[in-house]
Amino acid sequence: MINWKIIWKIIGHLLFIEAGLMVLCVALSLLYGEDDASAFALAVAATILGGCLMQLFSRGYRNTLSRRDSFLVVTLTWIIFSFFGSIPFVASGYLPDPTDAYFETMSGFTTTGASLIEDVERLPHALLFWRSLTQWIGGLGIVFFTIATLPSLVGGSVKVFAAEATGPLRTKMHPRLSTTGRWIWGIYSTLTIICAICFFFEGMGVFDSVNYSMTVTATGGFATHNASTGFFHSAAIDYTAILFMFLCGTSFTLLYLTLFKRRFKEFFHNAEFRLYLSVALIATLMIMVILIFSNDYSFWDALRSSLFQVVSFLTTTGVFNDDAGKWPHITWVILSVCMFIGGCAGSTSGGFKCVRGVMLWEVVRNEFKRLIHPNAVLPVKINNTSVPYANQLSLLSFLVVYISLCLFTYFIMIIAGVDSTNAITISLSCASNVGPTLGLEIGPTMSWNVLPELVKWLLSLLMLMGRLEILSVVVLFTPAFWSER
Repeated sequence: MINWKIIWKIIGHLLFIEAGLMVLCVALSLLYGEDDASAFALAVAATILGGCLMQLFSRGYRNTLSRRDSFLVVTLTWIIFSFFGSIPFVASGYLPDPTDAYFETMSGFTTTGASLIEDVERLPHALLFWRSLTQWIGGLGIVFFTIATLPSLVGGSVKVFAAEATGPLRTKMHPRLSTTGRWIWGIYSTLTIICAICFFFEGMGVFDSVNYSMTVTATGGFATHNASTGFFHSAAIDYTAILFMFLCGTSFTLLYLTLFKRRFKEFFHNAEFRLYLSVALIATLMIMVILIFSNDYSFWDALRSSLFQVVSFLTTTGVFNDDAGKWPHITWVILSVCMFIGGCAGSTSGGFKCVRGVMLWEVVRNEFKRLIHPNAVLPVKINNTSVPYANQLSLLSFLVVYISLCLFTYFIMIIAGVDSTNAITISLSCASNVGPTLGLEIGPTMSWNVLPELVKWLLSLLMLMGRLEILSVVVLFTPAFWSER
């Protein structure tokens, strides 16, 4: 039986945290003397009221979570968080359509970065900051933030972490999950602060440097300017963004072992990181050559643009310094492969994840060996660790469901009148939490507001599924999940 009371208890506490984050936006709006302070004040009041109602429903709760409860609490948290997080957009009048506001907020929390706002520069500072903050909080996970700050609240924190964490394998840095959570959030916060300082000294103002650092380290992609980082026309800013996108697309556990445990050899001996680095270098080299010979780019411009876009798509960040929609179509194929593969497990990036790519390669290679030696025992190993057979089945299930969801969304969008190129890249972009797409109608630099309303709701669900590793959400739609047994 589902323990609804503990679910409402957790969500209620999280809503109080969300209200506290909105209070920062109220203060920012008053500081700049802009017109969205009342909208955020209304959102704070509504969110606190929602939290109080959740607490009321949770009276007499038992502080235990089953595996089934953990899947439900994580999915409901992201849905409800996005609902309350959309109130400032609607109340301020900048996104008066609730569908558009919900899409924008879900895109923020899932770090997808797809936007329906054609001119972000007309938004007041507090709304711009709220968009960036949703991505920063969603980068490592809303519920995971609770585990790090309020570990006593979640009795089944390990199950909740499994439901929200990215990747098929779990590696602990510390026996206590709350301590692991604090270490990861510490590394994440440190990277964000260093990134903001770098941006500031490279020419950004304080507000821009804070916002871009949050969205870059969250691998989210929301920007405070229509031209994204291309607005600054700065090579230093572009290369800084490349560095921090790449670092935050790397496993935070690997960063912890390298930076704090001085296990530097593991950095380049790690199979997942080697694949991640190889894809980035090979894709950059291919696009760089194409841009030099097809678009007459100079060597350094080709290097900067290709490396930036490859890392942005591979880490599913979505910021841009050039319009890849105007590049030769073969580059779209390369970038689409990057957005499908994604970054490393245990990072802020989305996508299929490089570790699954390594696992899939090992499984396929073993199958060829088994054809020659049918009785051989061939374990799948990653970094000298055997991968259980259950994880291998989960990998194949994930791949099938992932592709099926993309194809289903693709067909729905074709029926709704979206052109074929945009339909497939939008589906892949949302499932991988990338944000930008490749096409003529909706390119990397364009707004998504031309999409039909039904498609926006479908894509909001797909973004949520992509962020929560798909199977964690799809399982809620199975009869077995709701069975009393």
